[in-house]
This record gives sequence, C-alpha cells and structure tokens, in this order.
Amino acid sequence: MSDRFQTRSPVDGSVYVEREYARAEDLDTTLARAREALGPWRRRGLAERRALLERMVEAVVDRSEELALELTWQMGRPLRSAPGELRGFEERARCMLALASEALAPIRPGPKQGFTREIRREPLGVVLVLAPWNYPWLTSVNGIVPALAAGNVVLLKHSEQTPLVAERYIEAAQAAGLPPGVFQYLHLTHAQVATAVADPRVDHVLFTGSVEGGRAVHRAAADRFIACGLELGGKDPAYVRADAPFEETVAALVDGAFFNSGQSCCAVERIYVHRDLYERFVPAFVEKTNELVLGDPTDPRTTLGPVVRASNAAAIMDPVDAAIAAGATAHIDPAYPGSERGPQYLGPQVLTEVDHSMKIMREETFGPVVGIVPVGSDDEAVRLMNDSPYGLTSSVWTRDLEAAWALGERVETGTWFLNRCDVLDPELAWVGVKDSGRGCTLSRIGYEHLTRPKSFHLRHAF
Repeated sequence: MSDRFQTRSPVDGSVYVEREYARAEDLDTTLARAREALGPWRRRGLAERRALLERMVEAVVDRSEELALELTWQMGRPLRSAPGELRGFEERARCMLALASEALAPIRPGPKQGFTREIRREPLGVVLVLAPWNYPWLTSVNGIVPALAAGNVVLLKHSEQTPLVAERYIEAAQAAGLPPGVFQYLHLTHAQVATAVADPRVDHVLFTGSVEGGRAVHRAAADRFIACGLELGGKDPAYVRADAPFEETVAALVDGAFFNSGQSCCAVERIYVHRDLYERFVPAFVEKTNELVLGDPTDPRTTLGPVVRASNAAAIMDPVDAAIAAGATAHIDPAYPGSERGPQYLGPQVLTEVDHSMKIMREETFGPVVGIVPVGSDDEAVRLMNDSPYGLTSSVWTRDLEAAWALGERVETGTWFLNRCDVLDPELAWVGVKDSGRGCTLSRIGYEHLTRPKSFHLRHAF
C-alpha cells in the first residue's frame, strides 16, 4: 500500500489534496502525548475548558468563507449551501457548550444522616473520532466539542476525501490555546484505524459511516471492554397523509431527498403517500425535482452538485437500473441537464411502481434517488416504514398533531419528525436503532456517553 493518498475533487476530478499517511511511530507518539495531556486537561475545570473551546469555535467561524469553499472542492457541496454547514457547526458547538454545566453536574440523592453522597460524571479518557466526508464538520463536531468539554482528550481521523477539515480543526485549537496533546489528528489507513481502536490507550470510539465500517470498528474493539458510538446508515421514510399541507410537503420532501445530492444518512429515500393524494403528489414532486440545477458546485446558481466519486455514481445507479428492469417507472430523464459534465454529475431520479422486493427500497442508496409508493391507511404506512433494517429518522406529514404522536410511538426510529425532515436539533438526542447504529450524540444525554459515573459514598466520622 502507498504511504500517500490523494483527494480528487468531484468538481473536475483534479487532485485537490495529497498527504502522507501517519507512520506506526506517529500513532504511538500521538497516543502517548494524548495520555500525558489527559490528566492536566480534566483537572482544568469545566469553566476553563469551555472558554478555550469557545475560542476554538470562534477560530473556525472566522474562516467560514474559506472553509466553505474548501468543502465544495473536497466533496462537491454546492457553494450556495456549503456555508450552512459551518453555521450548523457553530450552532451545535455552542449548544453543547451551553448544556455542559447541567449535563456534567453532580447528582446528589436526598439527604441521609451521617453521610455525604453524590454521583460525578468523569471523562472516559482518550476518544478516537472517526469522521466521514459527507458532512465533515457537522458529524465531527457532535463528538469533538462535548468530548473535550467533558474533560476527555480527542484524536481525530477524518475521511481521505476531506482531510483538510481535520487540519483546520487543529489549527483552530492551536489558535485558541488548547494545550498540546489535548486535540490531535492523524491521517490513517484502515489497518491503522483498527490498530488504534485495539490500542489500550484509546478509551472510546465515535464512528460515523457505513454499516460495514461500523462492523469493522466493532470487530477491532471486540477484545476490549470499551464502548463504540456508531452512527451508521439510513433508509429514511416519509409518510404523507391525506391531510398533509400539500405544497409545503412537496417542496420539503424534494429538499429532504436531494439536498447534498442525497448523500446523507438521514436523507429521505422512501416516500409513502396516501392514495387520496398519490395521483396529485407524484407529478407535483417530479415537477419540483426538475427545478433542481445540476452543475458546477462553485457556480452560485447550482442547487445539485456532483456525487463524491464516479464509482459512487455507478453504485447508486445499480439498484435504480435493477428496479427499472423489474418494472419500476423512472420519471426523470437520465440525460438530466448538467449530467454531460461527467459520470459523477448524477441527475436526480424519482421512481414509482416500486416495492420492498427491490433493493432500491431496502438498501441505503446514498444518492439523489427516491421511491414513492401509494398506501391505503396509517397501518399500511407504519408496516412499510418499519420494514427496513435501518431506523435513523422518519417523518409524517399531516395537520393532525395527535395522529403524529400516535404514529411516532409505533415507528421504529431514532428521531420522529412532523412536517420536516433531514434536519437535526442539537438539544435533542441524535440516535439510531437497528442497523442505524448505537450510542447517542448531542443533547444532555450525549454527555452520558462521553463520561462514566463515579459514586462517592462518604460516611462522616464515627
């Protein structure tokens, strides 16, 4: 294997970044430095840690324009929407810092004569964060900032598609004055990641990526008693009831299916529409989809950028072609305007006459494709929504709040939405069920997964 890697931009296929992988001795030195930094960092106290992290966030925000352009060139997000990721980074970071005092406060049971008792939340130690390319700032901040706030130290390994994000994080940390060893990064091979996960100096792993990637992390940690937070794939469904607010629902679901070219674990990939609306919904959805502008993501007019690689485009099209061969109807011309720019410039696709015997309705597509199915009742919609190995987010579109609550109790999902989708509230727990992963990030609950409880049971003098 080469000791170097290249990041090819989906914009034009050029080499945008070239870096060396870390050497074995680099990993050893980095983990040793992290262990050395852990004690002093956790003893600094929350107020001081928060102040340093707030300065780190400011250092990132101050470079937002530059970092948004880098993001576009690394993974293809249209420049008109790339700054939104940096705004989301700031929102999540500031929210988690604001929640830290309450989340990390000692728990004190009621008084007991002759005793002082409390439960403290202590840091786990060295946290290894393995971050993906599709939302490289948003996915990584979920773990990095609260882990550091809780008194852990962090080693970040970012995707080879977005290596500059890791480097910019550390530049911001250095500008903010974080002590050496508290927050570090390395560019690692898959084999080196497995070595790091198995290393006894790593106390916790946060991985965001594919189900197979999650299984690899789980295997690497199998001989150790450490937790692994795994945010994995999705095949997220939406149910459009007969009383849905029609125009708003169509527009929001087009965005939920095709934003970031569908390259999101919580993108809408399945839509179940009540039969009373189905004949009206499909042409309206197709019409709105055809308004997307596929093209150069550095052009401010572009609303749909390329997928990250030509190989990804081919993998996305395989289940689409199989579904069409099995009788599905494709509603969008495959020669979508802009697709002539190259194979990674994949136009959107809307499929009907699909069912759950097809891979397109069962397996994560991670691309600009959605299937639409008519249903006759709430019960049928719930059955189909739950007929999936995934459970990250699900949504219902209706004017009936009571129905939304009732349906949400029946759908197997980590987040249940009413009249919105493909969004994240940092004050709520971000969590999946089934093959969408385990563990939790964000909200006060997220801190519970980055700390361990320690009980103090003190009997006063005899």
